[in-house]
Amino acid sequence: MGKNIFITGGTGKIGGQLVAHFVTEGWQVVTTTRKAENLEKLVERGLLNGEEVKKISLIEVDFLHKEAIQKVLTFFESKKELYPHIIVNNARSLSTLGVEENGTSSRKKLLDEYLIDVVVPYELAMGLGYAKGSKLEKIINISSIYGLVPFNPNLYTNYPHSSPIQYSLAKAATLQLSKELAIRLADKSIQVNTVSYGGVKGRVDEAFLERYAKLCPEGVMLEEEQVIGPVAFLASDASKGITGQNIIQDGGWTTW
Repeated sequence: MGKNIFITGGTGKIGGQLVAHFVTEGWQVVTTTRKAENLEKLVERGLLNGEEVKKISLIEVDFLHKEAIQKVLTFFESKKELYPHIIVNNARSLSTLGVEENGTSSRKKLLDEYLIDVVVPYELAMGLGYAKGSKLEKIINISSIYGLVPFNPNLYTNYPHSSPIQYSLAKAATLQLSKELAIRLADKSIQVNTVSYGGVKGRVDEAFLERYAKLCPEGVMLEEEQVIGPVAFLASDASKGITGQNIIQDGGWTTW
């Protein structure tokens, strides 16, 4: 398709699926990871082969560090041919989701999660959207059902320690960020939308799956490869005229 896509957090559970999809579709993919060796895990997971991995341009960066955004902007400034047409803000850090012994969240965890989900996507949008020679057409922010509804205590055996409030607060703010940016970047013809996912299989046991099924109209969690669909649609020309919106892929979780 001859387009460049920049996917943050491209070696994680969702990010790996997105990176693999766009690489195999012939896009020029730039992604980020905290450790360069994580890229090889896409081969271990069977998502890509070694030759396909070599086609990926990698930025090794930790978005919790204050110099992270400048590192990304400097990378693209030095490789202008890779300026993205599409940004997918998918980075996350499990380190920001911890809670205290009593189930409360510290100020640091609250602020770090907000930094990852809101501040970094905003700074990337501004930095790459207003860069000289910018090619930016679309921004896709990744949120969650817990940006729409609170954690459901009936799903968790240890609710206070399994439901970090900073996650839902930041994911809710991601939705508002997309709406704000859709307006603020409209004069540059940049579309900004959100994808909110429900639970994705892979890190839970059978007991959790059974509880989740009872709370979800479709009765199942998402398969990892299902997360590709909404992002592929929003990244394509088929999504022209759609901006400031949120596509919810959750098997009906948020309908009741």
